[in-house]
This record gives sequence, structure tokens and C-alpha cells, in this order.
Amino acid sequence: MERAGTASVADPAIALEGVSKRFGQNGHFAVRDIDLSIAHGSFVALVGSSGSGKTTLLKCINRLVEPDRGVILVDGQPARDRPAHELRRHIGYVFQGIGLFPHLSVAANIAITPDLLGWPRPDIASRVAELLELVELPGEYAERMPTALSGGQRQRVGIARALAARPGILLMDEPFGALDPITREMLGTACRHLHDTLGLTTVMVTHDIFEAVLLADRIIVLREGQIVGDGTPHALLVDPPNEDVRALMAMPLRQAGRVQALLDGNPGAGRS
Repeated sequence: MERAGTASVADPAIALEGVSKRFGQNGHFAVRDIDLSIAHGSFVALVGSSGSGKTTLLKCINRLVEPDRGVILVDGQPARDRPAHELRRHIGYVFQGIGLFPHLSVAANIAITPDLLGWPRPDIASRVAELLELVELPGEYAERMPTALSGGQRQRVGIARALAARPGILLMDEPFGALDPITREMLGTACRHLHDTLGLTTVMVTHDIFEAVLLADRIIVLREGQIVGDGTPHALLVDPPNEDVRALMAMPLRQAGRVQALLDGNPGAGRS
């Protein structure tokens, strides 16, 4: 069975082969010699310290950053074979800091990509209403301006905008970083539900290791632009492949230990 064009359903949703990117003529490598295959339907978290290459790697997938060398395949097709703007219209992207257009209503923000793709107006209106329900916002919010929304509501609109043209791939760059912990947890759960319900392939950059463990099927750990860990949350927690990954995964284990100690009525034990 074949997808559109010559891509086979057996192809990974995303594949990177020998991808490297250096900033500046003599600058350091942001990502270096990355080989990575992401299966359809996966929820993958990219984690690592600041400057490890997470966001650069994410942006290479939809050509917001062009690699210096290597090949990126999307649904089996080289990303470079399509104009960058066209590729991006078929890959959802949730920005760090939300990035809604402040002069446009909620409906107009969500409708940007379908409008660019030439959808009929009734279809766009129907899709906006459908997405507001999907991200659990009341229909009357369609005519509100972004400044009238809370941070969590604005991010829900950002997620709806990323999903508007029914992409199969969703990229998220620190999507919940600016939100309070309660809103962050609620939106993380909502995103995981959307991923499962819509059958998406999701790649999320996050600094929050606990978030990665709870939401992702697979965690990829980067250090200085290279992959130093790659596995399920369970595998990386119980059998980290090296000290870099061990130190990173110790964080959620400590947090879980503190919570368990509180439940056991022994809060001091959780701080050791």
C-alpha cells in the first residue's frame, strides 16, 4: 500500500541521515552527524541541557533551519525536494512562547494555514469550530483577540492552529515552558490525548525530564549536538547507557521518591 507520491507506509514518518548544522563559519556544531528514524504514531521527546541541539534538530525537520550536510526524509521523501513553505504547511508546529498574531482573532489565527491552502470559507469555519472543541475552548472564543486569553488558553489556540490543516506530524518546541505547573500538566495531558486520538507523529523539545517521562513513548537525549541516549522512558530510567543519561534521569527518580516519601508519611527520607 502506498502513500501519496512514492512514499510507502513502511517508511518512517521522519528520518535523518548524517545531519549536521554549524552556526557561523568557524562556529561549533549545533547538531553533528545525527542518524535518527521516527516511526509513524510515535511520541518522541528531545531532551538535554541548554545548547545541546534540541531546537536546532527540531527545526531541521521542517526546514526552519537548513542543515549543512545530511539528508532529511519526511514520509520517505527528501524534505529538500519540496519548497520549504509548502513542507511547513503540512507539518504542525507549536512555537515556544505561543506566537499567536496579536492583531488577528482566535479564529483567524487558527485559519491561517487552511486559508493559505485555499480551503473554502465554510470548510475553514467548520474546522475552526471543530478545533476549538478539540482543544476544549468554548466556541464563542473564536472572535476573541489573543490579549483577552490566559496563557493556557493562548497555547490551546496555538495547538489548534498547528493542527488546522490536518497534519500527520506535530513538532512542539517547549510548548508548555511559560505556563504555571497546573496548566502545564493539563495541557500536556491534553496534547497526549490529541496525539493518540488523531494518530499523530509528535516530536517535542522539552527541558522538563519529568514531562518527557510522563508524555513520551521514546526519549532522545542530546549532548553537544549528538545523541547520547535513545530509548523508552522505562529503559532509560532503569538502565541508562552512560553517566550523562544517568544524571539526567536521576531527576524524575528523585522527584518520584520525594512524593512517595510524603505519601509514606516520611518527608525527610525523600530529601536524601
